[in-house]
Amino acid sequence: MCNQVKVTVPATSANLGPGFDCLGMAFSLHNETIFTKSDQLSFEIRGIDSHKIPANETNLIYTSAFTLFERLGKRPFPMHIQQNNNIPVGSGLGSSSTAVIAGLMGANGLLNFPLSKAEVLDIAIEMEGHPDNVAPAMHGGLVLSLMHEAGTHIEQIEIKPIEAVIVLPDFKMLTEEARAILPTAVSRQDAIFNCSRIALLLRALQTNDYDKLKISMQDRLHQPYRLTLIPGAEDAVEAAYQAGAKGVALSGAGPSVIAFAPENLSEIGNAMCQAFKSKGLESRQWCLPMDISGTQAKPISNS
Repeated sequence: MCNQVKVTVPATSANLGPGFDCLGMAFSLHNETIFTKSDQLSFEIRGIDSHKIPANETNLIYTSAFTLFERLGKRPFPMHIQQNNNIPVGSGLGSSSTAVIAGLMGANGLLNFPLSKAEVLDIAIEMEGHPDNVAPAMHGGLVLSLMHEAGTHIEQIEIKPIEAVIVLPDFKMLTEEARAILPTAVSRQDAIFNCSRIALLLRALQTNDYDKLKISMQDRLHQPYRLTLIPGAEDAVEAAYQAGAKGVALSGAGPSVIAFAPENLSEIGNAMCQAFKSKGLESRQWCLPMDISGTQAKPISNS
C-alpha cells in the first residue's frame, strides 16, 4: 500500500461569461499537496494565503480525504498533509475545488488508487454541488458539464492553446453572497441571450477566433448582479477592453476578473489593476496559459 502521494491540482475559472455553472477552464497555477501516512494527523501549510487555511480537522483537504475513506468503508488513518499553496483563497480561481480534489485524490492514492478519476470526480461534484470548477480541475483544459437525472455529463472540448490574464482585487467576496444576489427567475429573453452566447463562445474558442470573444462572453444571468458587489470591477472590465482585451468576464463568482487576448496580457492586467486602484483596492495579476494536464496524483514511496 502507498505510504506517500503527491497531488497537483490546477486553478480554474468557471462560467467564462455565459457558461453559468456549466463551463470552466483550467490554468497553469497549481496547488501541490503531499500526503504521508503518519502516527498522528499533522499539517504543514506554505505559500499564498497559508494563514487563511486551518491546520486542524476542519481543513477542507482533510475533510475531503475523510469523506473518501468513509465512502469506501475504510477506517481513516493518521496522515501528515503538506500543502504548497499557489492559488489564492476565495479568489474565483477554484481554491475550494482544488482542496476537495486534492483530498479525495490523496486518500485514493494512499489506498492504492481503488477509484478511477471519473469515480473520484463524481464524489467531488456531489460535495461541491456543481461541476463547473471540479471538472476542469480534474481533467484540465476547457470542460462543459451538465447535471441530469442519471448523473453528470462531462464534455472535454479540444481547443488550441490560449492564455489569459487574471486580476484579483484585495476584496473579500463570499460565494454565498454572490449566490444570494442572483434573481430566482429570469426572462425568456435573457435565457435566449445566454444560450446564443455560450454556443458562440464555444465556437470562438474552438476556432481560436478572438474577434468573437467580446460578444460571446456577454452574460445576463449572473455578471450584471455580481459586478456591482465588487468596487471597480465594472471599470476593470472596461479598462481591459480599452487596453486590447478580446474577451473579459468575472472569474467564477469573482472577485477576480479574467481577460483573453493574443498579446499584451501584462498591459491589460496593469490596466485592470489601475481601475481597481482608483477605487482604493490593491490587486494582483497572473498571466497564465491553459492547463491541459489536469490533476496529477503520483505515489512517492510504497511498502
